[in-house]
Amino acid sequence: MPKLAVILFCGALLVLAGCATAPNEPVPPDWSGTNEVQRVQNPPPWKTIPPVATTNLPPVIHTNPPPPATNNFKPPAAPVYTWTSLNRWAAAVKITSPRLLAKSPLTTYAVSSGRGTLVLALGTREATWNGMTLHLGFAPEMIDGEIFVHGLDLQKNLAPLLCDPPLSFGTNRVIVIDPGHGGINAGTISVFDRRPEKEFTLDWARRLKPLLEADGWHVFLTRTNDTDIALSNRVTVAENHHADFFISLHFNSLAPDQKPVGLETFCLTPAGMPSTLTRGFPDLLVQSFPNNNFDAQNLQLAERLHRALLHATGLEDRGLSHARFIGVRGQRRPSVLVEAGFLSNPHEAKRIEDPDFRQKLAEAVAGALK
Repeated sequence: MPKLAVILFCGALLVLAGCATAPNEPVPPDWSGTNEVQRVQNPPPWKTIPPVATTNLPPVIHTNPPPPATNNFKPPAAPVYTWTSLNRWAAAVKITSPRLLAKSPLTTYAVSSGRGTLVLALGTREATWNGMTLHLGFAPEMIDGEIFVHGLDLQKNLAPLLCDPPLSFGTNRVIVIDPGHGGINAGTISVFDRRPEKEFTLDWARRLKPLLEADGWHVFLTRTNDTDIALSNRVTVAENHHADFFISLHFNSLAPDQKPVGLETFCLTPAGMPSTLTRGFPDLLVQSFPNNNFDAQNLQLAERLHRALLHATGLEDRGLSHARFIGVRGQRRPSVLVEAGFLSNPHEAKRIEDPDFRQKLAEAVAGALK
């Protein structure tokens, strides 16, 4: 069978794919205590997450019964590992055909729906969604004169933004806010006056809680004081409160490099896709976690938060990214991890230490969740 015919036949599987479960692999080692940053497929080496440690759990207050299976959730389709013509995919999902935007310095295409416009280019994993940076799993390719996109990117990145119903929050909503680090796990240290990250994440969470409660949310924090909480127990808090959503709050560092700046928002990497960021061990692509049942909702939640925070703070856009973080991958609800600026950068560290800036962060998150 000719090469193009084989590719197009495989591409048709994208639209017809059924349900399946990705095979299980051994759990990778704990990331705690390592600052090594490894990028996959040559993305720029400028992202990191502060290390996390573990210990005991604060008291849990039991609240609502488990929420009904609503919130636009549907069982995930089987991962699609083929490359598919973007033209054929756009026609199948009934959105506008891709249009060529530029041939230099990169060949760039745009594809649009009523939700917005996604711009992607050959040979790079970096795309934009309504002007905001989005990191794909695979760089698009040109095959027989057409742009082809990996099936996982179509299924896990393009479809949730261009085609799926927008995320809704419903009523009687429960959210768990996770102030990163705590206790002996200080997180990264500010270069401005040596204060630890754990102070700023907790203050951000405390400012956010009443704002969300005023909008009808039931809000619980994984910690309310300077306590070291195991990553597994942060999942347990959300389970015990039957949370609908989980948001982990952090500040970034690339010490001793003081140049990197900006905002980055992470969701769990879909099974079969390489992460934007890994740490010190191979990225186990075939491994699936409970939170992967919410890949589409994770991305939609991250997109709302990221856009609101960019607008409120003016931070540089480092993009919507994917990583297999231990703190979110066990969550059975849409979950996001936010890195709201660099404590290793003197200018951003000074801003982060300003209570008015942390109030802006809180108001932005609350606004995104209205």
